[in-house]
Amino acid sequence: MSRIYWDTMLFAYILEGNPVFGQPAREAYKAFSQRGDTICTSVFTLGEILVRPRMVKDNAAYETIRKFMLGGEVELLPFTFETAEQYSAVRAQTRLKAADAIHAATAILAKVNLFVTNDLDIRKQKIQGLPFIAGLDGKIF
Repeated sequence: MSRIYWDTMLFAYILEGNPVFGQPAREAYKAFSQRGDTICTSVFTLGEILVRPRMVKDNAAYETIRKFMLGGEVELLPFTFETAEQYSAVRAQTRLKAADAIHAATAILAKVNLFVTNDLDIRKQKIQGLPFIAGLDGKIF
């Protein structure tokens, strides 16, 4: 059983029905769940994926996303003082954007076994504390 950190976009692909990445993300989610892995993400992810439904005033989508993310299948990791300190270390050591560094810092403190993202900027980085970074294509960096 592993702890698998998911970047925001993987959830967005599933919840928004992305025509290219939605199905691979669903398959990965199902495979990790069937193996008994813990899928986790930052509480920041919830904020990120609720933006679009709020912008378009889609209350049904907002509630669906909220219920899914709070339903217990995904472990939501907090942003704490320690996360902020780790964030500063990640930002000082890499060229990651602020949001990506929040995800990396959260994952590091959660001691995840794998960080999954489709973001090539993150995948190119060597981030101290993240043993493996992988994309939906299965390539591990």
